[in-house]
Amino acid sequence: MSLLRRIFGEASERATLDPLYRAIVAAGRDPSWYLAGEVPDTIDGRFDMIAALTSLVLLRLEAEGEAGHGPSVLLTELFIQDMDGEMRQLGIGDYVVGKHVGRMVGALGGRLGAYRVARDSGDFAEAVRRNIFRDAPPSDAAVGIVASRLDVWAENLAATPMDDLLAARLPALPA
Repeated sequence: MSLLRRIFGEASERATLDPLYRAIVAAGRDPSWYLAGEVPDTIDGRFDMIAALTSLVLLRLEAEGEAGHGPSVLLTELFIQDMDGEMRQLGIGDYVVGKHVGRMVGALGGRLGAYRVARDSGDFAEAVRRNIFRDAPPSDAAVGIVASRLDVWAENLAATPMDDLLAARLPALPA
């Protein structure tokens, strides 16, 4: 087995989690984030929502200990693969796409830390303000809506059995 396969896994292994990743993306594109929550309906805003929801799913997988490690790695690889593809669709060339994707992966890592703290403290407002609205929220009400919905979704994820999660049966987004 080559070093790259050991690090990144087989494409067929990633494919098993593709439905989960697609469900996360669909949840991140739900119009309610952008309407009621006033998340900017831009490339950055959509990235921020997908990264937030991916982070919460990764944290849920982390809670499974060793059983969640492999799926967590594969889900992260799908995120990277998707971001690479999106950058290329936007016309970003080979020379700089790696830098952009690297920044996005770093942003995902930062969000993991921020949402871990938010989940553990039960206060998502600061993480939302900084990571979704980038310190320029349209209103405190918008921060509250998004923070509350992420908090409830994280709680519902925690109650979701691992088999359901891996089968892409995510909890419904809170109203």
